[in-house]
Amino acid sequence: MFRALKTLLFVAVLVSTWSTAFAQSASDVVQKRTLPNGLDVIVIPSPGLPIATIEICVKNGAFTETPDLNGLSHLYEHMFFKGNAVIPNQEAYLRRIRQLGIVFNGTTSSERVNYYFTLPSDQLKDGLTFMRDAITTLKFDSVEFEKEKKVVLGEVDRNESDPYYWFSQAVSAQLWYQYQSRKDPLGDRATIESATVAKMQTMKETYYVPNNSALVISGNVDANQVFTWANDIFAGWKRAADPFKANPVPAHPPLRESSYVVVERDVQVPFVEFSMHGPSVTQDPKATFAADVLSYILSQPTSKFHKNLVDSGLTLGAGLSYYTQKYTGPISISAQVPPDKVPAAIQAILMELPKMVEPDYFSDEQLTSAKTILAIEDLYSREKLSSFTHTISFWWATAGLDYYLNYIENLRSVTRADIVRYVNTYLLNKPYILGVLVSPATRTELGLTPESLKIITAAASSQQVK
Repeated sequence: MFRALKTLLFVAVLVSTWSTAFAQSASDVVQKRTLPNGLDVIVIPSPGLPIATIEICVKNGAFTETPDLNGLSHLYEHMFFKGNAVIPNQEAYLRRIRQLGIVFNGTTSSERVNYYFTLPSDQLKDGLTFMRDAITTLKFDSVEFEKEKKVVLGEVDRNESDPYYWFSQAVSAQLWYQYQSRKDPLGDRATIESATVAKMQTMKETYYVPNNSALVISGNVDANQVFTWANDIFAGWKRAADPFKANPVPAHPPLRESSYVVVERDVQVPFVEFSMHGPSVTQDPKATFAADVLSYILSQPTSKFHKNLVDSGLTLGAGLSYYTQKYTGPISISAQVPPDKVPAAIQAILMELPKMVEPDYFSDEQLTSAKTILAIEDLYSREKLSSFTHTISFWWATAGLDYYLNYIENLRSVTRADIVRYVNTYLLNKPYILGVLVSPATRTELGLTPESLKIITAAASSQQVK
């Protein structure tokens, strides 16, 4: 015990020193300027290896997609690495990639699409020009477009071979019942098949504008030089109308009541998940920090959550998670469960919720340890600069850069009262979607139906009192 306390004290002092140093030098470590056209330019200098990463982040993705557009942000991401007004075709594009020594990729998520090049830092200026040409003059060659639609549909095929994909889709349909497409970055097969170049062009003109984008450059670079180059190279990218004034993103309506979903697939071990609406990072940022801390506390083998649900034998593994989002972040309590324990595990999970607000559910030491280790993990994540660049662009798009730069300070300020408020506001006595993924044989053996799940949860739900 004494040894553990000494370690905890050392770690706490270390994090205090590091986080204070980061806060004091934030304007030097992560520097930001906004160009006259509205483009945010973020620079993270890091002397060392002679490499740099260039990333363009756009506030686009599933959250902008109505059902008739679902999957087109993802398809656009694939088309990005094709020809443009300067580079005539994909062959020339890939040849230029090799000349500049670039490693490249892109991703599409719920609230962001990003594209990035990592290259030798002495090629940075040419890399910036190459990125500008790709982002501003992308052309949609009809032959390449049809080829890439097949590639994206291949991703859909691979996902559809995974039992958990079908489970996730079934739960999502209930959780985001009015705007499910706005939470599905992969997209709908029929919508992707029927996509047109005209729709791609509309997406480009609407969202791929400088005042809806950020340019992030990291690595062995001089910040002042980068800002000068960025201003010169991207000055011709014309500001456009705010895409969200003409196309406002609707709020996900709250769950009206609990719902129950049973999905049959060929799985060996049943999977149980309670899904709920969590906080929006822009509307209730304080709750997002409490969510991170509580999730970490519950993930530890020493937690009462783990002892009650895993050590007891009711589940093979269980956890609580929250995904930080601007447009309603989801909360999930999930567990893998032995087939004969499914009803008991469901009831035990529900019975665990009111315990989370009890004063002895976690100790002061567990609270301090969670905040300390989360802070350390965040600091260590900055060691790999290319990954840190993606982290910065994610937070810029979802929560705003200041949220991330002040993350450690806000994390360390989380109190027991903050966690209790988070549980009372978003978890306790709130509607949920209960999903169960089981094999056909297990479903038949247990007689699992939405109606039976409602009966199973009824007794436990009646005891969820504040």
